Amino acid sequence: MALSNAQKKYLRGLTHHIDPVVMVADKGLTDNVRAEIEQALEHHELIKVRLRAEREQRSAWIEQIANDTGAELVHQIGQVACYYRRHPKKPKIALP
Repeated sequence: MALSNAQKKYLRGLTHHIDPVVMVADKGLTDNVRAEIEQALEHHELIKVRLRAEREQRSAWIEQIANDTGAELVHQIGQVACYYRRHPKKPKIALP
């Protein structure tokens, strides 16, 4: 599901008040980290992920998370990336 610019702008506004729920650090995208991201997306729909690495590594992780989870990257600032994936049965966020 591709988000329009208006939808991304709306979701960016919602991300200001949430804290990162998952941190990817030295060990990278392990199976446990991927499971946590999946669980967070299932429960919250809109999440922040903190990525502790150099720029090239962060970019690779950001792309890999989006591909693995089917989530849409809302935006990235520094070491924080925000993802959105609509819940198939019980959506919590109504997009414009």
